[in-house]
Amino acid sequence: MDLRPQASEVPGKSGFDGRALDTIVSVFERVAAAKSDQVAIVCGEVRWTYGLLNARANHLARRLQELGVRTDSFVAIYLDRSPEMIVAILGILKAGGAYLPIDFGYPKTRVLEMLEDARPVAIVTTAALASGVSGELTSLSVSVVEMEGGSSIPNSATLNSSEPDSPPCAPRGEDLAYLMYTSGSTGKPKGVMVTHRNVLRLLEQTDAWFHFGANDVWTMFHSIAFDFSVWEIWGPLLTGGRLVIVPFVVSRSPQEFYELLSRERVTVLNQTPSAFFMLIQVEQDSAVLPLSLRVVIFGGEALQYRKLAPWFQRHGDTAPRLVNMYGITETTVHVTYRPITAGEAESVQESLIGTPIPDMQLYLLDEAKKPVQEGEVGELYVGGGGVTRGYLNRPQLNAERFIDDCFRRVPGDRLYRTGDLARIRPDGEIVYLGRNDSQVKINGFRIELGEVEAALAEAPGVKQSCVVAHTDKTGTQRLAAYFVAAPGIELTARMLGEFFVSKMPAQMRPSSYTALQELPLTVNGKLDVAALPAPSVGSAGVVPAGSTQQSLSDTEERVSRVFTDVLDLRGIGLDDNFFDSGGTSLLLISAHLRLQAQFERLIPITLMFECPTVRSLAKRLSTNGSSASDKDAIQQQAQKARGAFARARATKGVAS
Repeated sequence: MDLRPQASEVPGKSGFDGRALDTIVSVFERVAAAKSDQVAIVCGEVRWTYGLLNARANHLARRLQELGVRTDSFVAIYLDRSPEMIVAILGILKAGGAYLPIDFGYPKTRVLEMLEDARPVAIVTTAALASGVSGELTSLSVSVVEMEGGSSIPNSATLNSSEPDSPPCAPRGEDLAYLMYTSGSTGKPKGVMVTHRNVLRLLEQTDAWFHFGANDVWTMFHSIAFDFSVWEIWGPLLTGGRLVIVPFVVSRSPQEFYELLSRERVTVLNQTPSAFFMLIQVEQDSAVLPLSLRVVIFGGEALQYRKLAPWFQRHGDTAPRLVNMYGITETTVHVTYRPITAGEAESVQESLIGTPIPDMQLYLLDEAKKPVQEGEVGELYVGGGGVTRGYLNRPQLNAERFIDDCFRRVPGDRLYRTGDLARIRPDGEIVYLGRNDSQVKINGFRIELGEVEAALAEAPGVKQSCVVAHTDKTGTQRLAAYFVAAPGIELTARMLGEFFVSKMPAQMRPSSYTALQELPLTVNGKLDVAALPAPSVGSAGVVPAGSTQQSLSDTEERVSRVFTDVLDLRGIGLDDNFFDSGGTSLLLISAHLRLQAQFERLIPITLMFECPTVRSLAKRLSTNGSSASDKDAIQQQAQKARGAFARARATKGVAS
């Protein structure tokens, strides 16, 4: 079925000043020239103007050109969230190159895989981060540009907006803007090549829906290595808005992030559904703060409309508007648009993804690449301006996934085969049904099971193994690993968990490791997924959930109960790491909120990262709890929230 929007559904062109020869650089420079003294970036107490940001980016661009950066050259960014990260992105683009974002929390193995595949000319990082991969950078002939001290990147005290103009470079719309890696089925990550034009047309084509402008305040909530960040960064910086960089720790504390949204008067919020549901929980558990949100945009994973009911009951559905947008890295962040009404939160049980962006086309095809009929399940194919250049160094995969568009018959036009399943309802709504292959989404991250399986097979002592997606009792999808140990080898879940810490980023680590005598097979010799036992986790000294063993203190018992409940485990060892036992950042948020309620006290979110085991966290909670009344701390939090609300009412006239 052809899912292209009808003429009446296509919004008209309005405020965004798109020009045929524009690039991200040219649009940004026009904005920076017009709004030189206006604040572009906020990060904690730091506030940079467009003029200062532009000047710092120019300085870095000239340095990168001296190192040989040219059109379509790759320059890696290996930094924590900071204003310097935005300088790095802009400087690379101004030099004519394309940026390669690497999350500073990735394991060394993952970082090196990306660098070896992309072979960047340079890496923009800090001395501390560079020291961890210095030998490998030398062998790859990668120049290191440090973002702290030295003459390469001066600080704001020695640099102002009167710096010389941009370096001599005129990137074109079809030049690469960034290379973003996603999980790969072969066991190696694959890099998606995205152009300036891919990004610009996304803002142009959605302008009539959103009307982003100078009065908007956005948050950079997501990792630079997650494509949602592309929308979060360029949405404000190419329309004259303000970008609030959210520190990692704040992004993992719903209460602190909620307070930031109120304090900075954020108007545009982009969230995965899982993260937004945490904000809903914060509002239900504490004083409601005044918000300036005008639109909340969902993406990254399937949205369950019914979970939005508490939000709509409190805020209604017009201020802010809530919008669901389906998208893929290979088609530049977003593909569809669908506003959500309060009534639908009470009635819609399916994941509806809406109308294609005007310059995009959706087709629902069967295995023979023929359109399916209404109501039939088919695979989504995406065509149009968002389709990217393809994968780096993957000609065979490009031939499989990026195919000629036989429907539009325009030379050079291609379709991207998504691997996602959908169907069309009689009313024309598109219902997203999930993946048709071994690819899954965990907390918004697209993960190839084959890549995780390949890593597990490399673990010492593993004879056979497999990884499957498992849905727990809360409806959360997680990775479950099964393994058969080699003869004579003692292999535990803890050992495998420690192995994965050095191999994979947190979102790609299994939540459980189940030992088997042999893998179950079907009569055809294939893995019999249905015959796999329920996932289990454990290590030496596992404490059963709800245990009342005398060896546990009261605090350990309560922490253990929260951990096992949140992780959906039968038990957890006193010294088992929360993250190695299947925990994710979002699950840690849930545990944090429950522990605060359990102990009736404020618990810094940083403590959860510092003490990720039952024993270590219980010890800190026991030693740090006597300085003030727990109930007083909770009351102080509520008073702080009420104070912020009162101040906002006084300055903005917010109605109670």
